[in-house]
Amino acid sequence: MRRSLLPVYYFAVSIVLLSCATSEKPVDRTEGSNIFDPAPVSDYHLGVDDLVQVNVWGNDELSVEMPVRPDGKISMPLIGDVQAGGRTPKQVAEDIRVRLSGYIRNPNVTVILTELRSHEYLSRIRVTGAVTSPVSLPYRQGMTVIDAVLAAGGVNEYAATSSAKLYRKRNGKTHVLKVDLDAILEDGKLDTNYDLQPGDIITVPERLF
Repeated sequence: MRRSLLPVYYFAVSIVLLSCATSEKPVDRTEGSNIFDPAPVSDYHLGVDDLVQVNVWGNDELSVEMPVRPDGKISMPLIGDVQAGGRTPKQVAEDIRVRLSGYIRNPNVTVILTELRSHEYLSRIRVTGAVTSPVSLPYRQGMTVIDAVLAAGGVNEYAATSSAKLYRKRNGKTHVLKVDLDAILEDGKLDTNYDLQPGDIITVPERLF
C-alpha cells in the first residue's frame, strides 16, 4: 500500500485566466509553445471587489487602498469617484493623473492590483482523481505540482502515481503534461514537478487491477 502524503494547505492569489479542455498530446518542456512562461497580466481588466492600491508619489494623504465597488468605481480624495471596473490599472492611473493635475503639479500616479477577487475561480488550481481530498485551491506564486498534491492530502492507495497529468490552457489550446509522481515522491526526481500557473488542473488516475 502506498503511503499517503501529509496534507499541507496553501492560500493564494493570481492573475491568468486558464481552464481545462480535452487535448491529450504530451508536451515537451523544450518545445516553442511557451506554455512554461507565465501568461502576461498587463492587460488585466479590473472587476468588482478587486483590491487596488493607488499611490500618488510625494502625497501620502492621497495614496489609498480600496476594493472596486459594485458600481465599478473607487473613491479618491480631491477628485471623487473614478471608474475602475472594466479598465486596466494603467488606464485607471492615467485617469487619476489627469484629474489630479488640476490640483497638483505633475502628479505621479500608480495603481497596483493587490488582491484579485473578481476572477478568483478562473485563477484556481484543481487536483482531482486518486487523491485523499480532491481540492480547488487559490493559486500562489511559486506553487509546484507537489504543493498542490500535498494540499489535496496526498495520493491514495489506488493512485497510478506514474501516470498523473497536468492540464494547462494557453492561447486557446489545452496542453497535457505527463507528471511522474512516483519519481517525485520515491526517487526525488523533480523533472515533472512543474511550477504551476493559475487555472492548471492536475489529475491522478487510479491503477488498473
